[in-house]
This record gives sequence, C-alpha cells and structure tokens, in this order.
Amino acid sequence: MFCNQCEETSKGVACTVRRGVCGKSEEVAALQDLLLHSIRDLATHASLAREAGWVDEEVNHFTCEAVFATLTNVNFDPERFQRLIKQAQELRDKVREELSKNRPDLAGSLPSALVLERFDISTLIDKGNRLGFLISLDLDPDVRSLQEILLYGVKGVAAYAHHAQTLGQEDDSVYGFIHEALAALGNKEWGGEQWLDMVLRCGEINLKTMELLDKAHTSAFGNPVPTSVPLGHRKGKCILVSGHDLKDLKNLLEQTQGKGIDVYTHGEMLPAHGYPELKKFPHLFGHYGTAWPNQRKEFAAFPGAILINTNCIQEPHESYRDRIFTTGPVGWPGVEHLAEGEYGKPIEKALSLPGFESDEDRGSVMCGFAHSAILGSADKIIQAVKDGKIRHFILVGGCDGARTGRNYYTELVEKTPGDTMVMTLACGKFRFFDRQLGTIEGIPRLLDIGQCNDAYSAIKVALALADAFGCGVNELPLSLVLSWYEQKAVAILLTLLYLGVKNIRLGPTLPAFISPGVLGVLVDNFGIKPISSPEEDLQAILSR
Repeated sequence: MFCNQCEETSKGVACTVRRGVCGKSEEVAALQDLLLHSIRDLATHASLAREAGWVDEEVNHFTCEAVFATLTNVNFDPERFQRLIKQAQELRDKVREELSKNRPDLAGSLPSALVLERFDISTLIDKGNRLGFLISLDLDPDVRSLQEILLYGVKGVAAYAHHAQTLGQEDDSVYGFIHEALAALGNKEWGGEQWLDMVLRCGEINLKTMELLDKAHTSAFGNPVPTSVPLGHRKGKCILVSGHDLKDLKNLLEQTQGKGIDVYTHGEMLPAHGYPELKKFPHLFGHYGTAWPNQRKEFAAFPGAILINTNCIQEPHESYRDRIFTTGPVGWPGVEHLAEGEYGKPIEKALSLPGFESDEDRGSVMCGFAHSAILGSADKIIQAVKDGKIRHFILVGGCDGARTGRNYYTELVEKTPGDTMVMTLACGKFRFFDRQLGTIEGIPRLLDIGQCNDAYSAIKVALALADAFGCGVNELPLSLVLSWYEQKAVAILLTLLYLGVKNIRLGPTLPAFISPGVLGVLVDNFGIKPISSPEEDLQAILSR
C-alpha cells in the first residue's frame, strides 16, 4: 500500500500500512491502484481513438465516474471497485476493437493492453498489489512529484466534470484532456518542463470544468441569493443529506413532499439553501452539524435517516449504520447503496424513526453569496474600497480535516479587523461559519460563496474586481489563505496557478507529494508559502 494523496497522510509522507489514515484498507488501496492502471490503459486507447476521430460518450462518462471513486473518502466498497475494474476492461476492449476494425492502419500503434482474465476480488487485489502505485517511485523526485500533482489534479477535474455531466453540462475538450493526461502518465521520456506544462494545462481545464459546473447549477437551480439558514431544528420526522450533489437533494425534496418529513443539509450541502429552485421546498428546513470530520458524532445524534451522496464519508458508527444510505460515487461496505433517484428506503426509515421531539432555535447563518450576488453589489463594494471603508479582502477557503493545526483558520478570521471582508467557500468554513463579524455598508463581512465546487465564483469575483479597478488580480487588496485536504483542492490550486495568482498561503501542511525541487519552482514563480501564525500572516497581509 502506498497513498499520499491527502493532507493527513501518515507522518506527512504516505500511508503504507494495512489501513490508511482515512480508513481505507490495504485491500481497497490495491483495488484503487488496479482501477487507476485500468483507467490509464483505457485512456491511452481512448486518446488514440480520439486522434483517429472516434469519441465514445460512455467511455467519457465512465472515466470521470471511475476516477472520482478513487478520491479520498469517496468509495471504500471492494465490490464496487470490482465492477468498475471489469467495466474499464470491457470499455478498453470496445475501443480497441473499434480501432482495429475501422482504422487497421493504426493497428501497429495500439499499446499493449493490461490483461485481466479473472475478476474475483482476491485475484484483483493480488494484481493490484503486484502493480502497485500508478506512478513509479523510482523516477527522478521532481518528475515523480509533477506526475503526482497532475494525477491528483486530474482526479479533481474528473469529479467536477462528473457533477456537471449529471446536470447535462459537458465539454468534450475536458474529457480529451483527462484521457491525454492519464495516458501521459506512462511517458518515460518527458522532463520537468513538459510535466510542468501539463500541470498548468490541468489548471486551465479545471477552470473550464468549474465554469461548466457553475452553469449546470445555475441553469438547474437558479442563481443563489443571500439566505438565512436555521441551525436549529423543528419537531418532526427528518432526513439529513451530506455530500455535494444538488440534483440528489432536489430529487429527494420532490419525493418527500407532503410526507411530513423535514430535510436538513450537512457539510458542503449548506449552500443548497441559497438556490431558488431548492428554496421553494418549505420542508428544506435548515442546516445540521458542521464538516465531514465531525460526522460520526453528529450523525449519531441525528434522530432520522441519513443520505450521503458524494465524497467525505467516514466509517459509519454502529449507532447509525442501519439508517445511513449512500448514492452516487460514494460507498462503504455493508451500507446500502441506492440507485440514482431511488429514495424510498431512506424515506421509509425516516418515517419509522422518532425524529426531533421538539423545536430548538440555535441561531442561523447566511449563505448564497455566489458571484451573481456579490457582483450585484459591486458598485457598493467598489465605493467602500475607494472611501477606505474596506481595506482588504481575504479569501479563507478550502477543505476541513481532522489534523491539529486547523484552528489557525478560526483564529485568523476572528482576528480580522472590522475594515476587512472575509470571503469563504468549501467545508473549511465550518471552523468559523457561525461567527458574527458584523457588516460594512450593510454588506456582511463574512460572505459564504458556496461549496468547493463554487471556487469558480470566487475567481469570477476576483477577475471582475480587478477589471473594475483597472489592475491585475495580484494588485488587488486581496489575499488567499487556503486549507487543503483532498484532490479537488489540488485542482483548484492548479487553476489559481494557471491564472498567475501569486502569494497564496497554503496549509495546514504542504502536500507530501511536492518535492523540494518542485516547491522551489512554486515559491520562485508563484510565491506559494506555508501558513505561519494568524498574527504574523495577518500583519503581512494587511501591510501590502
């Protein structure tokens, strides 16, 4: 077992024992490795087919879904990986047959294929262990580092592309790049410059993918509007939804109408309350709990059914294992997995459980400050900057995690002076999302832009402000302080680097897969720096 893709990887180096820090078993790690080898094999064939003018929609969609399954805290179910590996092989053979039949001139160019003759789980685990990690650990450290950055960036792109595709928004150039990048990971000839170029192209494609996802969300659910969300609950039956998928939430809301069940969001589902097409359901009542690291404690205390629809699942505690359900890419062995849109079982379970016994008011938080809402107040914000009422914008966003040191982000936000605006997104905000920071000219000082999926909103706001002030993004009174945990955050960071954004502070630790040589390039060219202390970083930020 070798896995270093998340921020909490063992000893800051890699998980190499029988169980990863995330709870991933050695067996599941081997299946994920084999799946990635199978997907690279498929991608190599798909890239060649694309050059020959043949593109297959099923191959495109499957690639993103399968890559998504290998992200941190997404899928821990061996049987699901067994099916994905078999499907990858079948689709590879489909592409190979199509090329051999219609382009016999390319027969000699077909790469050798990964052959799996048996698909029982024990055989697949053995094969995965023998193949090992997709990227050779014997490569030059800087080349290996760049290849790992590319792999993890592609994982983030694939996840965003999958979300967008399920809502009908896709761009073939995204699929083309994913296949090209995965196929390139078998290239033994490239040096550092070629890999760095590929890494920055990944950031460029991720920007396009996030734009697609933003269009998918706003087309389906409307532009988010500032919305007050209760943190308490009301008496009655209930279902809790955690994850990222807004389509799943809407389907559940439609199926629970008139059944006397309130629906609550958890974690990254909080921004759902700002979308008009979701707000119109009166039984979408409020937000329960905080971020994914706390779900075992929070889920155990929730008195209803639980539906989790994408990444960030932890091993379910026995106290709620019989009332949690998964759907979409996420999975845990022994937890019932639902086909898309089939919510009869969690609804039935919710009706059989006591629900909340009384009302409880625990205050509220604001969400819904996506780019349309913020830019709708652009004139007011720009004037406040010109009048000296807003001195600086600080984007404090990214992933939450369980490792110590993340209280830095809470303290940083709490210590920001009253003439600064704090923008935030993703689950890292749950370290401070309920802080009352007041307003500037009637605008809340703390602006929740949305999910990690909504990083495009923050980018669009920054670019619009730069245009309004007639300067570059790096000349704005804007600083980025990011927390990272998994591979979507890697993709977002690559997008910021592609856009030339400099002086990003990153924490709580730097990625284990960034070599000293690559880190030197990032420091020299982009000013990437690790977080220090809230006081020191604020002093440096506000002295710009």
